[in-house]
Parts: sequence; C-alpha cells; structure tokens
Amino acid sequence: MLSVASLTAGYDGGTVLHGLDLDIPSGAIHAVVGHNGAGKTTLIQTVAGLVPTASGRVSVAGADVTGLPAHRRAQAGISLVPQGRRVFPSLTVQEHLALAFGRGRRRRTTTAWTPDSVKDLLPRLAERAGHRGRQLSGGEQQMLAIARALLGQPRLLLLDEPTEGLAPLIVQDIAALIRRLPERGLTILVAAPRPAFAASIAERVTILVAGRSAGEFSGEELRAKPELAAAAMGHAAADDSTVSVSGVSGVSAGPGGPSR
Repeated sequence: MLSVASLTAGYDGGTVLHGLDLDIPSGAIHAVVGHNGAGKTTLIQTVAGLVPTASGRVSVAGADVTGLPAHRRAQAGISLVPQGRRVFPSLTVQEHLALAFGRGRRRRTTTAWTPDSVKDLLPRLAERAGHRGRQLSGGEQQMLAIARALLGQPRLLLLDEPTEGLAPLIVQDIAALIRRLPERGLTILVAAPRPAFAASIAERVTILVAGRSAGEFSGEELRAKPELAAAAMGHAAADDSTVSVSGVSGVSAGPGGPSR
C-alpha cells in the first residue's frame, strides 16, 4: 500500500530524512519510533504531501504520488491525523463530522465511512455531538481527529503521535481503536515516541535515528525483547523496559515540541 524509496526530505534547505526506505503491505500497521528530532513527523508529513520530497519516491497502491500536492494525495486515499489533534475550537463534534464527510464522500474507497458509522465506532463522539472542540477532553479531541480523518475515506491512514499528552487509560483506548481499523480495510503508518506502544499495535516497527533507519523489527520481537529497540535507539534498555507493553500503561507521550 505504501512504498517509500530512498526518501530525502527536510525544511528550509536542511535535510532531516536521509535516503529512507519503507514498505507497508495493504492492511498492515507499521510504526516508526525515535527520539525527538529523529524524523518521525517529517516522514509522516512528507508522505502526506506537507513537506516536499528532495529526492526519492513515495508510492501508494503502486501509484507514484511524489510530485502531488497534499490535497491530491488526500484524493488518492491518504488521510492524516496530525500531532496535537488540531480540532476547530468553535465547531461542534457534529459540525466537524459533517464538514469532513462533505469533503471525502466522493472518494473511492473499500470502506464507506459516514458520520453515523464513525459514531458507532466511537460512541463517546455520539454522546458529545453538540459539544464544541474546546469543550472536549484531550482523549475526546483525539477520537474526533481520527473520526475526521476516516471521513476522508482513506486507504492509508497516517497517525502522528496519537497518544501525545493522554492519560494511560486513554492510551489503551486509542491503541485498541488503532488495532481494529485494518479490519475495515485500512493500512496504517503511525509515529510513536516509545517502542512499547509501537510494539503493542504494529506488525512491524522501524527505529529512526537522525533521519535514518536504525533497524526494523516485528512487534512480536520487541514485545519479547524490548532491549532491541533500546539498543537501536542508542540508550540503555532500562530506559524503556519499565513501560508495560501488554497493557500499554504509562505509555503516554510527555510534553515537548514536534518530533521532526
């Protein structure tokens, strides 16, 4: 579904990603993990078309989208859930859903998402349909951001640090939701700050260090041996081994700037 070949990208003449390769089969969940500055957000935004490609190729379902602007990539089936959620504070939940549905309903997709179907998937949004974005909790805003992206009728869903700033119990809810989405025909690329969360949801995990791949592992491997990710990231295994993988408790991202 997604193929990234020799991808180089960055900001204002600076290079963040250095010849990155990544392949994600249809219906899979793939996570990228790294410290702040490793290139996670740059990768997500480059695939979405928000950061230009300096060299290399981005393909979706075999079609080269490297030269397409962001809105054309959305039409090709890519939806982004951005870091920080970015909901409109003055719009109600229902207005968010109606706006997103109006933009995405003509796109061809294997799954037809509607405002009703996303509220079935996320019942809390149905309960809060009349509340404005500024009245929602962080977890509710994250659910709304995911629902909004689904209404774009994607084939490929990009999630940039979806657990940032959330309480551990909400992190578990978000993890459970992400695991369910491939059943609805979605392929997912998620940027995560911690290997434990990534290993709990993804079939494959790529470790990014300074814009390059420092290793790719199966989620099963990292659940059994978290020290593999710790070694690839260049710090002691104890730094991450205290985080529960099976329950995803304590995995919420701390505050900080964008992980570019």
